Amino acid sequence: MVATDNGIYVTEKAKQKVLQLMQEAGVEGNADYFLRVGVVGGGCSGLSYKLDFDNEVKPGDQVFEDNGVKIVTDLKSFLYLVNTELDFSDGLNGKGFFFNNPNASRSCACGESFAV
Repeated sequence: MVATDNGIYVTEKAKQKVLQLMQEAGVEGNADYFLRVGVVGGGCSGLSYKLDFDNEVKPGDQVFEDNGVKIVTDLKSFLYLVNTELDFSDGLNGKGFFFNNPNASRSCACGESFAV
């Protein structure tokens, strides 16, 4: 992936998993719901990623759409997430969402936390 704009990007595998989870949560097809991505303190590298479904855009939120997935993040988190790609793996080395973050100087082996 080559980022051309400052945004947050979603791979096809991540998109399929997000849509499946939205369906399981009963919010698929509801245009009010989106994927909220954030960064919180914690984890073995200092910062951790947070994913959730939400339906309320707050003042200062940054809104993106990539590959048919609406993504919202707060401005503070976006500073850490600019040009990050959300992916999903269901392989033997771990199952779940992970982030390809060009802003991270290091990340932990589990891929759930990072440092800048």
